[in-house]
Amino acid sequence: MEHSLKALQEKAHKEIAGAKDANALEAVEIKYMGRAAGEITAILKNLKDVPAEERPRLGALANEIKQDIEAQILERREALLARAEAEDTFDVTESYVPRRESGTLHPTTQIQYELEDFFAVMGFRIIDGPELESDFYNFSALNIAPDHPARDMQDTLYIKDHPTWLMRTHTSSMQVRIMREFGACNALYSGRCFRNEATDARHEHTFHQLEGFVVGEDISFAHLKGILDAVARHLYGEDTQVRLRPKYYPFVEPGVSGEVTCAFCASHGCTLCKQTGWLEIFGAGLIHPHVLKEGGLDPKQVSGLAFGFGLTRLAMLKYGINDVRLFLSADMQFLKQF
Repeated sequence: MEHSLKALQEKAHKEIAGAKDANALEAVEIKYMGRAAGEITAILKNLKDVPAEERPRLGALANEIKQDIEAQILERREALLARAEAEDTFDVTESYVPRRESGTLHPTTQIQYELEDFFAVMGFRIIDGPELESDFYNFSALNIAPDHPARDMQDTLYIKDHPTWLMRTHTSSMQVRIMREFGACNALYSGRCFRNEATDARHEHTFHQLEGFVVGEDISFAHLKGILDAVARHLYGEDTQVRLRPKYYPFVEPGVSGEVTCAFCASHGCTLCKQTGWLEIFGAGLIHPHVLKEGGLDPKQVSGLAFGFGLTRLAMLKYGINDVRLFLSADMQFLKQF
């Protein structure tokens, strides 16, 4: 047994010296000194089986080897720590570089993702589409007549030398595209839209819309009202009131504009809501039969509803922002709040 103890001591010395880091050294320590299955621990426990006349001498030797291995481990640990500190240099003369702050999602993007999650649970397909659009999908397919004012250059940004191409003025340009590809379905799509518009606290030349439609059998205005109420209460609380007012859109019949109670003035009237106590946040209606036909569907067999939100307007209400121009200002004081 004396020979085994000395061989074990020599083996432990080699493994301790070969430990490259603190984790490797800890593994060696557990192997030899562990309380449950350490090799030295096991020898000390088995001394009771050694003949009585040999027990004092072998016990003293085992304890001596145990103390030696403990000292070797401590010495190696200190050496590894010193090496790590030497490698982790710190130059006190080096100038301070502040930690770069991580970015956050733009408030408009936050609203977009929140609503996409909300509608995905309701079974809507989330779809993306082009910002550079053709006259057909943006206007003609949506029942917008050639002499409609929206087609004028003072409202729409056309591509130079390409009169049939333009920057989409609304996400409604996706309606017919989606119907032609997926047929009758529930779809949601969002993105940037562009209009040649003078900017003020409520209007920008670039804005974000989120739009959706439901096409199927027996789709009615009751389905539309239920969806709009659910969205408003999800965003602004159960006490939010919604009212619908008749409004003309070429691609829906009938059409409505949807308004919610103004969160800035608690419906008492302010400059943002034009003293009415209500803010318009969406347009909606039942899809016009002409649009269903352009999408390859039979309006005698299916019907549909459509709704569109101004994402920027939704974010203004949700976060209490009273000037739409802040969203594209790149003002860090504004963006850091989100």
